[in-house]
Amino acid sequence: MPRTAKGAHTLPGEYFTAREVYDQETDRIFSKSWICVGRASSVPNPGDFFLHEMDGESLIIIRAESGQINCLYNVCRHRGTRLQKEPCGQIKSRLHCPYHAWAYDTDGNLKSAPNMMGKTDFCEQDHSLQTAACVVWQGFILINQQRQVASFKNDFGNVLNRFDNWELDRLVSVHEIIYQVHANWKVIFQNYSECYHCSLVHPQLRPITSVETASNDFEKGHFLGGPMILADDYQTVTMNGKWCGSPLQELSTEDLRRVYFYTLCPSLFISPHPDYVLTHRIERVDVDSTRIVCNWLFPQEVAARDTFNASEAIEFWDLTNRQDWEICELTQLGVQSRVYRPGPYSGLESMLAAFDRHYLSLMATESETSSR
Repeated sequence: MPRTAKGAHTLPGEYFTAREVYDQETDRIFSKSWICVGRASSVPNPGDFFLHEMDGESLIIIRAESGQINCLYNVCRHRGTRLQKEPCGQIKSRLHCPYHAWAYDTDGNLKSAPNMMGKTDFCEQDHSLQTAACVVWQGFILINQQRQVASFKNDFGNVLNRFDNWELDRLVSVHEIIYQVHANWKVIFQNYSECYHCSLVHPQLRPITSVETASNDFEKGHFLGGPMILADDYQTVTMNGKWCGSPLQELSTEDLRRVYFYTLCPSLFISPHPDYVLTHRIERVDVDSTRIVCNWLFPQEVAARDTFNASEAIEFWDLTNRQDWEICELTQLGVQSRVYRPGPYSGLESMLAAFDRHYLSLMATESETSSR
């Protein structure tokens, strides 16, 4: 079945430039969606933590003594003081407030409050740290700040086991690059979701795989994307076309000849390859600014080899990323123009139309949705 954008046009310029839209996204999307904040491997031991800053909130992502990973608001229950200011570290036993020494365990339970504990009108159970829902899926840590959170398994039912053959939860990052891009986060998502631009913007990608081989496994909802087929002379996507280590052991014959590109709205790209997985974590910074954390994931036993060298994969995708970010910044400048008007999507941009439909459904208020 041919891909089609069904006559859709690009979003109006204010969706990429208006502060009002940005604030609505905070309320209607980012405070209610499952947001990827990192990898579980970054907090391997009890007490290991890192801070995640998001839309004015500071969140402590910490591995508890039980081994569970928790998301605690970085807000003391006494007078609201930030408990932690270091971006990452290790808590030996307690989270201590620097103001009045209230102390909490790694599950957020209040364990000490000088001059307060033992009083008849004070119950320590009522003063645990506020928490956000937190799950680990395929090695990714995802959080959701809604008070009443829908079941993660229901929300992710169609993709819960999508990456089992890549054994994503076992993979480790061998390299990380953080990019600051002067473009709205949706421009980044849309660029990643189509290869209409690839032959012009990415000449190094042209011989490896072509847009004619692309198809989509998921065409609606928060999870979109699918595979492209590798050219016969290429084992994977690298500068030299060769595997950096070994092909992943559980892959089918078909998947050894494919590279996949998936977006998980609003915070994650996952790109499985025959020998590694490339990920991009997307963080809004401002209306026209986005932070992108890119990781190259390999099996730990492969990365530990003396002969292992991921530079061919790193160089390829760093070059490709920088080409993308430059074109995204040019797009951001263009949609800010007073003369910009929505243009028609091509058939090769069907995933952009699908992204827009899902995005607009999330942005709609309950009254808007019920009136349709």
